[in-house]
Amino acid sequence: MAKDSISKIAYKTLQQSKSIAGFAHKQISSRLMNFILPDSKLENFDIDKDLLIQIQNSMDILREEDWNDAEKNIYPKKLLFDEPWLRYLTQYPKIWLDMPNTWDRRRKQNFDDLPKSVDKDNYPQYYLRNFHHQTDGYLSDFSASIYDLQVEILFNGSADSMRRRIIKPIKQGLEFFRDRKTSSIKILDVATGSGRTLKQLRAAFPKERITGIDLSDSYLKEASRYISDLDGDLIQLIKGNAEELPFKNDSFQCISCVYLFHELPRTIRAKVLNEFFRVLEPGGGISISRFNSNK
Repeated sequence: MAKDSISKIAYKTLQQSKSIAGFAHKQISSRLMNFILPDSKLENFDIDKDLLIQIQNSMDILREEDWNDAEKNIYPKKLLFDEPWLRYLTQYPKIWLDMPNTWDRRRKQNFDDLPKSVDKDNYPQYYLRNFHHQTDGYLSDFSASIYDLQVEILFNGSADSMRRRIIKPIKQGLEFFRDRKTSSIKILDVATGSGRTLKQLRAAFPKERITGIDLSDSYLKEASRYISDLDGDLIQLIKGNAEELPFKNDSFQCISCVYLFHELPRTIRAKVLNEFFRVLEPGGGISISRFNSNK
């Protein structure tokens, strides 16, 4: 069997294992919550089997695209197997220990249970909430320390594959600037979070100048720790609001944004997009992952 065939089987096995683990965690935690807090039970409903098949097919398509992009050298194949297992092992017990707090918050529909030390004047009102019932919202070191694993569980192990969907459009967009020195190309990652996207961008763009911006001090600290040992030039991290990006007009050739827009009110999305176009050089590109329109 060819080496690539073995690698592909290993990749798909890894992804399917992560998917099963994500489903299993949610099943166990939901049943445990309903046992401990029966008054928080959600109304029973049957999920259409055809819908489940469609979801599985979509995940299969995602994995196939992920593999094919690596095969075409759009990004290094090593990214397909880049899992911070040690980090996850330290995060997972924290998630279980924190779960009673999450259940209680969910039962009480408490969306503004935030650390008392937070200076609320430093953040927009829509940011001051527990977006997914998670402890401290995006405003504590604890929240930042377990975020990556929480997202992996939420998306059944497909979070990184979803993040990598931004890389191909970026490469295509940067073709407009192919006559320039690679080291002069600047990429901005907005809502950079804990740094997982930055690491994948650096692997795909080893010589370009990359900047990450986020509104949370805690998540920026986590990102700094996470990307500190990456090869290539230092990635710059900046605290800032996407509604008012602290950059001059036409500063970047590309902007990436992962897992932000579905968290924003509709009117704020428009402001953020306007800021993207303001700081983006004409001819540049924007690559956004997970842009829902339900708010």
